Amino acid sequence: MSTELIQAIQLLKEKKWVDLTHTFGPDSPHFSAFDAAQFDTLFNHDQGFFAQSFRFPGQYGTHLDAPIHFVRDTRYLDQLGLKELVLPLVVIDQSAAVASNPDFTLDVEHILAFEQEHGEIEAGSFVALRTDWSKRWPSHELFNNKDADGNSHAPGWSVSALKFLFEERSVKAIGHETFDTDSAIDYRKNGALLAEYYVLAQDTYQVELLTNLDQVPAKGAVIFNLVPKAEKASGFPVRSFAILP
Repeated sequence: MSTELIQAIQLLKEKKWVDLTHTFGPDSPHFSAFDAAQFDTLFNHDQGFFAQSFRFPGQYGTHLDAPIHFVRDTRYLDQLGLKELVLPLVVIDQSAAVASNPDFTLDVEHILAFEQEHGEIEAGSFVALRTDWSKRWPSHELFNNKDADGNSHAPGWSVSALKFLFEERSVKAIGHETFDTDSAIDYRKNGALLAEYYVLAQDTYQVELLTNLDQVPAKGAVIFNLVPKAEKASGFPVRSFAILP
């Protein structure tokens, strides 16, 4: 028996654990191009045991996007290494800015301001953008946040901010509370999800529809992204959680 590992587990269990994952079901908010999930009962206890069938897109609920989701000839979900899924967690809080401007788009200046307060973002980190958008769950209307013309207004990352994080700070992966990496206003302007493509083109993953980032410090926590190993999958619902320092 490895006492070192046992002690490590005991130490971790003494810390606070925060679930970063939404509970999802057929009535949950989801990307508009997808059908709602279907949960069906195959057998009930009167028949001997309870078993269910689940039908949903890979990008449903809190989920992990593999590089192949947007970029040809890149890695599938089952090709991600275990150690890639456990990373130091950095949380950039822009919830106040988003409260006054739902079209907020994170740029380099916001990252530099964060670093001025909390220190430089370490290489190999998972960087999450806190917007408190997750507090709109499970309302479809609040999550989509459409105006009278049917245009959504939701925050996101700029390509320049992501380039800074991956190329200047050598971060490993990112996550956010919204459906998309790009802010809705950038998507309308560009006609494509350029920020999402950029992230996945770095041969890494991202986690979308995170929650409870308001319970995690700016630095010092660790994120675990536990995801099923579906064959040649572009993404799948994930159980993400943080262990606090």
